[in-house]
Amino acid sequence: MTYPEVGVGLPLVGLSGPEAVVAIATAADELGFAAVSVFERLLIPAAPDWVNHAGLPEQAAYDALETLTYVAARTSRVRLHTAVLVPLFQQPVVLARRVATIDQLSGGRMDLGLALGWLPEEFVATGVPSRGRVAAFEESVAVLRACWGPDPVEFSGEHYTVPMATIGPKPVAPLMLYGGGVTQPAIERAARIADGLTLAHRDWESTCAAIAWYHQAGGTGPIILRAGPMQPHPMLEGPVGFTPATIVDDLRHAADEGVTRVDWDLNIIGTPIAEQLAALERLAGRLYG
Repeated sequence: MTYPEVGVGLPLVGLSGPEAVVAIATAADELGFAAVSVFERLLIPAAPDWVNHAGLPEQAAYDALETLTYVAARTSRVRLHTAVLVPLFQQPVVLARRVATIDQLSGGRMDLGLALGWLPEEFVATGVPSRGRVAAFEESVAVLRACWGPDPVEFSGEHYTVPMATIGPKPVAPLMLYGGGVTQPAIERAARIADGLTLAHRDWESTCAAIAWYHQAGGTGPIILRAGPMQPHPMLEGPVGFTPATIVDDLRHAADEGVTRVDWDLNIIGTPIAEQLAALERLAGRLYG
C-alpha cells in the first residue's frame, strides 16, 4: 500500500513549553517523518459577545517562524512548514528575509504555507485595511518571490514598493509556496499564485471539494493536509478521523484523494506529549519499520 508522506504538527500552545516542542520535533526527525508544521494564531478575541465557533485554541501560540528557527537548530532532516502564515501581518520584504534566514540556517529545509487570514480582530490589531486585502495578499506573494530572486530586486505595486536594491539572504534553492484557505476563491487563488496547496482537514467532504476546486482551477502542485482527531466546528457531524486508532486507514484515504503529505496533529485536542510520542513511535513502526 502506498501512503502519503507523513509530517507532524508541533505543539505551539504556550502552556506546552519549549521542551514539548523539541520533544515532538526531534522524535519526528529521528523516527523518519517527512516534516514538522506549525500554525499561526496571533490572538484570541475576548469580547463578551465573541463565540469561538471555529474551535480555536484558547491559549497563546508561539510565533511560527521563531519556533521553526528553534526547531531547525535541534533537527537535521525534517522539512519545516508553516500551515499557514498570514503575510499581511508584516511587511513582505521583512518576511522574505526572515524566511530565507531560516532556510539558510536549516540547510534548505523551509517550506512556506500562506493564506489571506480570516479573523477580523487580527486584521484590526495589525492595521490591515478591510478593503483591498486580496490584492495586497497577492502583491505580498509577488514581493516575496522578487526578494528571493536575482539581484537587483525591484517591485512597484499598488500596496508595496521596493526600490531597486540588493536584498538577501536568498533561499538555498527556490522555496515551495503553498497556498491555503477554505473557500473556493482561496483555493483557486492557490492554484494560480502558489506552487502547491495546504489544507486544514475538517471532514472528507470539504477536503475533497477543496482538492477538486484546486485541480479544476489548474493546480497541479503537491497537496499537504494538516489533520488531527478533532471536529473544529460544532455544526460538523460524522465520525472523528485521524485518531491513533484510525490513522493508517485515514492515510490510505488521503492517498486515494491525491494528498501528497499528511501532517498529523495530535495537539488540537490537547493530547499529552507522552501519548503523542508513543503514537508517533507506533505509526513509524507501521510505516517505516
